[in-house]
Amino acid sequence: MSDALVSYAALILADSELEISSENLQSLVSAAGASIDSLWTDIYAKALVGKNLKELLFSMAAAAPSSGAAGAAAGSSGAAAEEAAEEEVAEEKEESDDDMGFGLFD
Repeated sequence: MSDALVSYAALILADSELEISSENLQSLVSAAGASIDSLWTDIYAKALVGKNLKELLFSMAAAAPSSGAAGAAAGSSGAAAEEAAEEEVAEEKEESDDDMGFGLFD
């Protein structure tokens, strides 16, 4: 719950174009009637220092495919992705200790 409170506070600060600092985050959380350990606000403030939170959010939204594009991409490359997944499973089985007749806890 603490991480959600601080996340929303960071979004509010970014939207208001205010500095995302530990003190500002703590003030918003307190104004909402909640109390959290200052460790959370310190972590978020340090993680977001020098970063534009709006740009991060918009770049993630732009990178995510829309449902129509995802359907088209899945149709054209679905077989290739399925083959790659099958090869990965086959490689995992080959590297297993069970094939050698012993395991970690035997």
